[in-house]
Amino acid sequence: GCFDEFNRLIAEVLSVCSIQYKSVLDGMRKGGDSFRFSGVDYYQHPDGSMAFITMNPGYLGRQELPESLKVLFRPVTVMVPDFQLIMENMMMAEGYTTANDLAKKFFTFYKLNQDLLSKQMHYDWGLRAIKSVLVVAGTFLRAEPDQPEAGLLMRALRDFNLPKIVEDDMVVFMGLLKDLFADVFDAMPRKRNYEFEELIKTVATTLCRTSSTRRTC
Repeated sequence: GCFDEFNRLIAEVLSVCSIQYKSVLDGMRKGGDSFRFSGVDYYQHPDGSMAFITMNPGYLGRQELPESLKVLFRPVTVMVPDFQLIMENMMMAEGYTTANDLAKKFFTFYKLNQDLLSKQMHYDWGLRAIKSVLVVAGTFLRAEPDQPEAGLLMRALRDFNLPKIVEDDMVVFMGLLKDLFADVFDAMPRKRNYEFEELIKTVATTLCRTSSTRRTC
């Protein structure tokens, strides 16, 4: 079996896992066609069994594996991925023809944000955030194929990240974005859904009229 992000489990559960998995390994070393697990005899396949776990040490909400569990697994260190190459390939998959140049700007922008902006718990400059931005950028490209690709990527980077940037980091964030996308920075306004905005206004007005706290609306 493969257990992803195993160290999200709390320490008490991890300790129980180490005892249970050790019983599986002991059964494999002993041989035979069965092994005892939590007081019950189970069938053991002649070829044995394997277990793999992945973990992200140092992340918020992650636990350190207990030593009793560490000794049951062989550690494998994974290299840091080539973010720029991943960005380029994902942009090509989304239909961008200038993916090589835009990937350099994208990578530089996120690297500088990671280095220069304050350390906030909700900031994410990793692959999950990169993929989300590129999905948005691909949606923009398919909806407005006549717009410059650099402008569409800049809009995706700005609109996706702006709501989570704290006030103290706003000047640096917008300054970096303007420096890297100077040609299109002022030409790409925020993508707006006017029908949805009008619906929100209508619902908010209705709630205010029927609310007992009408004076705060």
